[in-house]
Amino acid sequence: MGWARIVAAAMGIVQGVLMRDLLIKTGKVLVERGWRVSTAESCTGGGVAQALTELPGSSDWYEGGVVVYSNHLKQSLLNVPAELLAREGAVSEAVVREMVRQVCRVTGVDVGVATSGIAGPGGAVPGKPVGTVWIGWCVHGEVTAECYLFEGDRAAVREQAVMNALTGLLHRIEAWEGS
Repeated sequence: MGWARIVAAAMGIVQGVLMRDLLIKTGKVLVERGWRVSTAESCTGGGVAQALTELPGSSDWYEGGVVVYSNHLKQSLLNVPAELLAREGAVSEAVVREMVRQVCRVTGVDVGVATSGIAGPGGAVPGKPVGTVWIGWCVHGEVTAECYLFEGDRAAVREQAVMNALTGLLHRIEAWEGS
């Protein structure tokens, strides 16, 4: 086995351990607080939901989610206004904020996470290159969003988006100090 394969295998193991630790911590905090989480995903295609349900017992804190790849489904399932999608584009702060707000409303949960981006290899538009991903989080009605520019192929962009969505989720639920 060549060094490149050995390094790639080792990195995969490390990433798996980091992801598992992240999920264990997330689940623990959600259970301690009695909160449930839902997801609304576009570019990650259900990857955040898949990660969140990887652990046994995740049904104690994961409610469910939707993959809303098309603008039509963003509108019909999550009530994202057509005029917002037309004005801002699906890959935008305003749209991802509305996606996460609405998935929390529709599922009746305390916490949500949403993703919308351009995983590639096509789909880039001026000002939004391949790798542009907006991630939104909602904790008890408080919505935040961040834009990322990930590098690599389609799989790498999606993997980084999932990891950042989960890391941001844990950070926000740990930091929440609401009344």
